[in-house]
Order: sequence, then C-alpha cells, then structure tokens
Amino acid sequence: MTQPVLTVADLRIRMGGQDGQRTVVDGVGFEVFPGEVLALVGESGCGKTKTAEAIMGLLPGGPRCEVSGRIKLGETELLALPESALRRVRGRDLSMVFQEPLTALDPVFTAGNQLATLYRRHRGERARVARRSALEMLRRVGFSNAAQIADSYPHQLSGGMRQRVVLAMAMACRPSLLIADEPTTALDVTTQARVLYQMTDLCRESGTAVLLITHDLGVVAHFAERALVMKDGRIVEEAPVRRLFTVPQHTHTQTLLADAQGSAAR
Repeated sequence: MTQPVLTVADLRIRMGGQDGQRTVVDGVGFEVFPGEVLALVGESGCGKTKTAEAIMGLLPGGPRCEVSGRIKLGETELLALPESALRRVRGRDLSMVFQEPLTALDPVFTAGNQLATLYRRHRGERARVARRSALEMLRRVGFSNAAQIADSYPHQLSGGMRQRVVLAMAMACRPSLLIADEPTTALDVTTQARVLYQMTDLCRESGTAVLLITHDLGVVAHFAERALVMKDGRIVEEAPVRRLFTVPQHTHTQTLLADAQGSAAR
C-alpha cells in the first residue's frame, strides 16, 4: 500500500490576544499521497492558510498560538522538531509557494543569488556549480533569458516573473511536498494559467505531491485530483474532484459551487 507523503491528524490551532483565544483550526485530518495534487478549498478565513503555516512550522510560538495534533512528513513528526531541524526540512523536503511572491524573496539579493543559495545550503554545491543549477532551474520554469532573470532584483521583475522565480526556488531540491497557498491570486488570468501549468508539470516530473490551497473552484477543477472543503476551521467534505463537482454532499460545498457558477455566468 502506498504510504502518504503527509499525514495530518487532529490538528487544532488556537490563536488569540488580549480578548482571549479562539479556535481557527478544529480537528483537521487528511493525507497527501506521492505525486497527487490535493486541493484544500474554502472561503477566506476558513483556516486553510493557518493549516499550511502549521505544516511549514511558520506559526508564531508562545502562548498566543497553540498547536496540537500530529503532522508527519513521511516518518518525520514535524511538530516535534526543533527550529534548527525544521529549517533543514524546509526547502529540501518541504516547500511553499506563497500568494505574494515578495514574501519569499529578499529585495537586496538577485533572483539567481537566492536560488543558488538553496543549492549551496541543501546540496553543498560550490558557487559556480550552484549558479549553473540556478540557471537550469530558471529555464525549467519557462525563462528563455535565464541569465538576465538571475541577475535581476525582485523589484525589476513583474508579478508573474517573481512567482515563477519563487516556484523555481520551491522546486530546486525536488521536495516530496509542495504547498501552494493561493499561488496565482494576485496575477492576471493568462499568467495564472501559465504558472499553474508550469507548477503541476514540474511536480509531475519530480514526483512531488502538491497541497493546493485555493478559494477558486475553477483552479480545483483543472489542476486537482482530490479536494477537501473547509469551513470554520473544519473539513466538511472530502472527495475526488469529479465527484465533488457532480454530486456534492455538504451544503457548504453546494453553496460554493452555486456561487462559482453564478460568477461564471455574469
């Protein structure tokens, strides 16, 4: 039997401030299998991004954020790892593409420098070899002018170009799991499709599983094989995408589909 790349079990996240804590993720559990694209879909504020941040270990520590449950990447219990070990896992075995690419890019370094740094850190490559690896990766995400892109700073690139650089960085070490959190929301429709096709093609070539976080059911229909529907911090439905669209079981799923069809008709 195929073993899951990622196992999330009874994940609970409580966050709060001076007015007390509230539960933002409540008993979430799911598995992601090698090579599949699993969509986590829901409206803004449903808890899907917090779920991704918990998997990546990006939630703030301390009493204002409590995380419990189990998150396993392969056989590694991520919630049990110290930050130093988690940093080694991130980028090598587990990567994330954020909604806003500038979140992941350092404005004071060129795109090529930031990409080459990953090869030096995780693969131990020397500077010249890392530069070659960076250029090759930029070509794989569709840049014919890879050297020019590598020597550019983030502010010199368009939004679509920046997101492709972030995708190159996320896939540099062929991680077992890529989390894509609304990766194309800020882009125009044509650029959205190009980035998503490049992302799924790269992951297919590398055998990388994808957890695709989105509110866009059109994206789910075109790129995911299985989907989880989230509402108020809970998974309310899980199904293969075709079945989800043809015979949705939960009323919230039915509402999301009706809203999407209404938007498409306008």
